[in-house]
Amino acid sequence: MPVTLVKAHALGNDFLLVALDDLPPDVDRVAFARASCERHRGVGGDGLIVYEATADGVRMALLNADGSYSEVSGNGVRCLATWVAVWNAMEPGETVDITTDAGVKQLELLDVVGGQYVFRAHMGQPEQIAQARLEVHGSAVNAVTLRVGNPQCVVLGEVSEERLQSVASTLAVHPHFPEGTNVELATVEAPDRVRILIWERGVGPTEASGTGACAAAVAAMQFGGAARDVTVVSPGGTQRVEWTDDGLFLTGWAEVTALCEWRPEIPRRA
Repeated sequence: MPVTLVKAHALGNDFLLVALDDLPPDVDRVAFARASCERHRGVGGDGLIVYEATADGVRMALLNADGSYSEVSGNGVRCLATWVAVWNAMEPGETVDITTDAGVKQLELLDVVGGQYVFRAHMGQPEQIAQARLEVHGSAVNAVTLRVGNPQCVVLGEVSEERLQSVASTLAVHPHFPEGTNVELATVEAPDRVRILIWERGVGPTEASGTGACAAAVAAMQFGGAARDVTVVSPGGTQRVEWTDDGLFLTGWAEVTALCEWRPEIPRRA
C-alpha cells in the first residue's frame, strides 16, 4: 500500500512528514529515510519526520537524510507546525506544542502570508557553551561549541563556500564531537545582523537551519559583540533569533509544498 508523505520546507531546508499510523510497524525507518529523502530516486528532503498526535499537541521523531538520528530541528518543528496549522485551520495567535527528543517546543502562529506560515518558536535555553581550539587540516581553528537541543559548532570569522567545504565539513566529523555536530560559519555584519553558512550533520550544506541560526546567534552574542535580538541570514533567507531570560526564540516561515504517495516497496526490518 502507498504511504502518504507531506513535503514542507523552511527557507529551503526541506523535510518529509509521515504520520506514524501510516507506516507499517516493521518498517526500517533508517532505510525508509534514506530512500525517501534521496533527491533523484526518492521524493527528496534534508530529513524525515515521523509524527503522531498527542493529547497536548504533536510528537515527532527525526532522521537526517542519511538515516542518522537527530534530536531536534528548528526548521523541522516549524514545518510540522505548518502542516498542523493547515490541517486544523489555525489562526494567528494560536499555538501548537511539539514534543521532540530535546523537549517540548511551543510555536505561536504569528501570520499567514500566501502559503507561508510565520511561527515564533520557544527553543529553550542554550547549554554547554564553551570555546574550543580544534585542529583542522593541520591548522588551529577557534570554535564555539554548545547545544541547542542538538550539538553545534560555530566558527566566527570568514564565511565562504571554500571554508564551508574544507573547515565546516571536517569539523562535522571531528573526534571532538563523538555524536558528530552541526557546523555554522558565522560573521557579525552589524550588532543586529549575523550571516551564516551551514554544514548540517547527516546532510551536508543546507540553505537554512533553525537550530544552526540559534547557535550562531548565541556565539555571536556571547563572543562577537552582537545584540540579544538579531536577524540571521542564510542562503535560503532570514530568521530572527532572540535570547531572553526565558531562553531562545526563533521566528521564521515555512510552507507545505506537496502531498504525495510513496509507492516503491517499503523497506522492512529483518
